[in-house]
Amino acid sequence: MRKTVDAIVAGVRDGLHPGAQLFVLHHGGESFEFHTGDASASASMLESTRMLWMSAGKPITAIAIMQQIDKGKATLDTRVADLIPTFGRSGKDAITIRHLLTHTAGFRGPLNSFAPGPWEAIIERCCALRQEPNWTPGAKAGYHVASSWFILGELVRLLDGRFINQYVRKEIFAPVGAVDSTLGISEDEFDGTESIVAPDFPGNTLVDAWTIPRPPANAQGPMRDLAHIYLSLLNHDGKLLKPETSRLMIQRHREGMFDETFKQTLDWGLGFKLDGKRYGHPEPYGYGEHASDATFGHSGNQCACAFADPAHHLVVAWCTNGMPGEPKHQTRQHAINSAIYEDLSLA
Repeated sequence: MRKTVDAIVAGVRDGLHPGAQLFVLHHGGESFEFHTGDASASASMLESTRMLWMSAGKPITAIAIMQQIDKGKATLDTRVADLIPTFGRSGKDAITIRHLLTHTAGFRGPLNSFAPGPWEAIIERCCALRQEPNWTPGAKAGYHVASSWFILGELVRLLDGRFINQYVRKEIFAPVGAVDSTLGISEDEFDGTESIVAPDFPGNTLVDAWTIPRPPANAQGPMRDLAHIYLSLLNHDGKLLKPETSRLMIQRHREGMFDETFKQTLDWGLGFKLDGKRYGHPEPYGYGEHASDATFGHSGNQCACAFADPAHHLVVAWCTNGMPGEPKHQTRQHAINSAIYEDLSLA
């Protein structure tokens, strides 16, 4: 994996990130794990360092809601307002779970991933958001940075009875052996692990940003844990979802639609961004020049990327603790992902 290692180490040398962590699985059994640099000013990066996944953790909540559908507690076409009555105000009564998962709901903000306040207050703020003008849910697309993901987390709580952080620890992380990963951490855990959690952005040591579960942004753990979640979906092994449900999630449910957030055409599955090279333009947060059209995954803001490529039975998960700005990060992401394929002779 010489080219891949060189691309990551070059980022340390060039000041793009102090450290990084990578986990690659090819054909299920052949794995490559790499870490380099510093996790913080006082700790070296280790393979066990808990990385902040940012938006690369969004699929965790998507899987959680699909588990509720597997259990017959809801469907993709269940209206959110039927489960959260206050959500339906301000023109949002037609929005369904399908719209949330495909970023076609049309209530993008203003609300950021680390909005202050307790869980209940954040949900109330999401419910108070207005339907965007001239937006018919399902007929228009635009990536939702935070709002829809808090609502999906609340839907899991209402349908299951457990808060989303408690739910995913038992029903998503545990079944695939991801024992070192969480969605948010308790204040006691925060005090005990702060020195080994790699910082990703200025101010991320604020207790509130870590301890309140934030489905859009604060799933965290070693990258090998996130890779094994993707492996379960790639194999359709039934550990997380019925095989037919995991196949459903990675199909193109939103195809050929212009994304009003990214300002270009992007395709989505149910909670996953799908490879977009078919549209012939430089792709934000893409999976590299060699990824197949069927590749599905999700990236984290200027720091992380995780995906699975069914055509090559390949799973990749990596994260850095540096956010160098969009242009530099997009170049870095393209270089790392393309190098992985070249090192594995998959180009």
